[in-house]
Amino acid sequence: MATFDDVLAAGYLDDLRKLPLEVVRAKRGECQTVEAALSMERRLIQGRLDIVGAELRRRAGGEVSDQSALVDDLKNILAERVRSPGYGRLSQLLAPAGDDEYVAEIEAAADANSLASLGDMDDDAVRSLADKLGGLEQDLSERRRKVHERIDALQEEVVRRYKEGEATVEGLLSS
Repeated sequence: MATFDDVLAAGYLDDLRKLPLEVVRAKRGECQTVEAALSMERRLIQGRLDIVGAELRRRAGGEVSDQSALVDDLKNILAERVRSPGYGRLSQLLAPAGDDEYVAEIEAAADANSLASLGDMDDDAVRSLADKLGGLEQDLSERRRKVHERIDALQEEVVRRYKEGEATVEGLLSS
């Protein structure tokens, strides 16, 4: 399986016009698999950010930190994230393999134990955790943007070949 580094390697998109269509499609598939894994990792971070954000809002509202109330409200906290309108990309993979090192970094920043003990942390520690998670989310979003650029370039090459007659639907169906 291709990794983030593989699909962003310097020569990954070299000579697209010379590559067989099957290779272009395979590269696009690799990029889509990497993007799906990055998307899953980003959702892991966002869920943690939502929980930490709820704790910060609770504290800002003057409420005493009550871990049981946070747990009871977990379903609502995680449901608050609303997708913004736009052209989202629907993942074709339900459980993509991710970057184990990046998942470990997410877990190191905010594992289940740290989330369960938010009520025991002081305000600065909770804000610091939110900042760390926010930084990880920004990094992942940038990674996804780069992979989307690769997917778009590969898709443009496939479309070009069909428009210019280098590839045909009949050829696709006979494969």
